[in-house]
Amino acid sequence: MANKKGVVSAGHIKTAEAGRLILEEGGNAFDAAIGAGLASCVAEYMLTSLGGGGFLLAHTKDKQNTLFDFFTQTPGSKKINGKPDFYPVEIDFGDVTQEFHVGLGSMAVPGNVAGFFHVHKKLGRLPFEVVADPAIEYAKKGLELNSFQHYCLTLLGPIMTSDKETKAIFESNGNLIKAKELCKMTGLADTLDYLSREGTDAFYKGEIASQLIKDSKEKGGYLTKEDLENYKVIERDPLKINYRGNEIITNPPPSSGGALIAFALELLESIDFSKIKHGSFEHLKILADVMRITNLARQDSYDDNLYNKDVIEKFLGSKHVEKYKDILSSEINKWGSTTHLSVIDAEGNAATMTTSNGEGSSYVIPGTGVMMNNMLGEEDVNPLGFHKWKENIRISSMMSPTMVLKNDCPEAVLGSGGSNRIRTAILQVISNIIDFKMHVSEAVDSPRIHWERNSFNIEPGFDKKVIEKIKKISRKDKITEFSEKNMFFGGAHTTTYQDKKFDGAGDKRRSGVALDL
Repeated sequence: MANKKGVVSAGHIKTAEAGRLILEEGGNAFDAAIGAGLASCVAEYMLTSLGGGGFLLAHTKDKQNTLFDFFTQTPGSKKINGKPDFYPVEIDFGDVTQEFHVGLGSMAVPGNVAGFFHVHKKLGRLPFEVVADPAIEYAKKGLELNSFQHYCLTLLGPIMTSDKETKAIFESNGNLIKAKELCKMTGLADTLDYLSREGTDAFYKGEIASQLIKDSKEKGGYLTKEDLENYKVIERDPLKINYRGNEIITNPPPSSGGALIAFALELLESIDFSKIKHGSFEHLKILADVMRITNLARQDSYDDNLYNKDVIEKFLGSKHVEKYKDILSSEINKWGSTTHLSVIDAEGNAATMTTSNGEGSSYVIPGTGVMMNNMLGEEDVNPLGFHKWKENIRISSMMSPTMVLKNDCPEAVLGSGGSNRIRTAILQVISNIIDFKMHVSEAVDSPRIHWERNSFNIEPGFDKKVIEKIKKISRKDKITEFSEKNMFFGGAHTTTYQDKKFDGAGDKRRSGVALDL
């Protein structure tokens, strides 16, 4: 993929095409990322939404690094009229079922709209109307439902068809539409067009906000007028670590994913990979041990101190890390409605953005096509239990847009969807690129593992003798061998710039593509 102008990787070809089109029209990486993000709200409707939240990690051509946090916020109060509209929905994955919680009582304060406009105003250069145009056209004219999005629809059908607006889009004659059928989202097209002209106030203070707050108050939601009006994008200094001479920058606290990736890399750096074969027993055992020990350290000293100012200094401090390195040296099927995209341009700008809508709350703001998030009903981001969240704080997330910098220039720009597998997917791709010198496509396509809570999940592609050996030493773990590569293991859409060449790889586990120009 030798080229001169840049590269975009994303979870849908239309998302990537939107980013590429904006680069072709003279936009920079940040214009492209925002345009692609808006497009993903149409093309990847089951994974993200204007009613969700996310993060964008930016590296500018003048070497400035900023993490834009526009993830969801807890409401300012738990006072509510009656009981919250909060109920379980069981999703059938075939081999297993999983329960999610939706309803207006699952909605947190959305951040995507504020984030898109904030990043564009600060770092973009094309008019916002130009940046939003591909998404508006997609929604107005319609897009074919590809096979992966159709799979997502079959899983989330009970949520996606619970509101009359989404039911009209995704159902025909009482049945879910099929792959390759056209999805028109005229309400969402009108909303995107309206917001592109009027800005964030139209969403957080205008008629849209009024309707959302009215329904929240009358139908069992926590959101208030003040919650929307007071929402702010937060600019943070990225978390930085050195890994084998490369600077890794990622999402800092109060989100968890970046810190856990950094801790795992600190452990990995003590290992000499020069004589270890990728996919060997030694390699998989090291990865599993690193994942297990990172979880141990997290439970021991991270989760309870998440909002303390010095949490990262203590968690990644040499004294703390060395204790777990000593442990390492001595031992040497969840959903995730999240999507990711990465962009590098010819000027030296890079953007990596992860956004999510949870599974969706099942509530669509009437007339807008915008389904709200269900972050207050997400088990992964409510570790203390539902309805036990602290008021008016940024919700912690595993989302971890990440960059590998060499001599202060972006070499690899990546991130992933996939709930708790986000951090292990990113960890393995980074290690594949740096430790095993893999080309980006091989680094992303290589089989992955994920260990968590005595559950050892393994993708196909590893030597069977290696897996049998793993089984013998992992008797306490429930080992699941997947029959094929699966979205369970994330969607690490990655772009690179090495040897003066742009390259990229979309993660096929989530229908990813990379487009250059």
